[in-house]
Amino acid sequence: MLETSARLLRLLSLLQARPEWTGPELAERMGVTTRTVRRDVDKLRGLDYPVEVDFGPGGGYRLGSGAALPPLLLDDDEAVAVAVTLRTAAGSGVAGTGETALAALVKLERILPARLRHRITAMPVAMVAPRVAPSVDPSVLAAVGGACRDRRVLEIDYTARDGTPTRRRIEPIHLVAWGRRWYLVAWDRDREDWRTLRVDRMTPRLAPDGLPTGPRFAPREVPGGDPATFVADRVADIRPFPCVVRVEAPAERVRATIWTDQVRVEELGPDACRVRLSADDARSAALILTGLDAEFTVESPDALVEEFRRVAARYTRAVGDAAQPTAPPTSQPIP
Repeated sequence: MLETSARLLRLLSLLQARPEWTGPELAERMGVTTRTVRRDVDKLRGLDYPVEVDFGPGGGYRLGSGAALPPLLLDDDEAVAVAVTLRTAAGSGVAGTGETALAALVKLERILPARLRHRITAMPVAMVAPRVAPSVDPSVLAAVGGACRDRRVLEIDYTARDGTPTRRRIEPIHLVAWGRRWYLVAWDRDREDWRTLRVDRMTPRLAPDGLPTGPRFAPREVPGGDPATFVADRVADIRPFPCVVRVEAPAERVRATIWTDQVRVEELGPDACRVRLSADDARSAALILTGLDAEFTVESPDALVEEFRRVAARYTRAVGDAAQPTAPPTSQPIP
């Protein structure tokens, strides 16, 4: 006969696998008496699992919904399906889901047996990433997130902004999703300074099981105390063409619409804000701002004003004669 703890896990697995069981069915599957089933059900209830009992004709035991989420048991196929789904969601760029999916993925992959990790890696899953941001391998996100959580030194191969390949030993502190990119706030041991590293540019050096092997470290305090603010200050102005525009739209709407991480939005009132944008050139800035679908005024620089004049002239030529409104036809009296 199974020990009590193993028996409870077996009972919980059965209750999760089917909507309802009778007492004799559970007793037969577990090799115990119906009285033992009743006692084990009471123990599960004591652990906050919402097991419901219907003593009527044809009734039985079912796992209901409770006020809190209890631990969930998954078989091998279910664990693989959940992990693949979380990997996809972690790199999806959907607001509010990437960070949560990554946290769940880190927890799951930490306890997965090696045989299941190999199945997940072999899954033929691909994502079409938006052109505005490079794709990030969810397995890299999971590995870096695990190193942050476990406070382990991470050795990475990293491609700098100018394309130079480097190898670094870092103390990973915090992952931050900024715009459509993932950044890692880390202490660089070789440079003895804080760094904001793009995750899509790094390849961690890991053990065969996909986990970091570096020594543990005592976490340092991020300058300013807030990793998100630290990243925002570091990455918002790194492109060579800065510009400023006043947008006649609420700041929150602009933040949700603009598709670049190289931006700061300053609220000017309920229906206006100032956008400070860094782009590669005037053409890129004009393209980003046109996508706001709101009235705006260029404050600086003059090069952006000239770019919009050029674009406006091209659009006018594109519509040809349609740019000139035609007079409505005059009515003629019926003879």
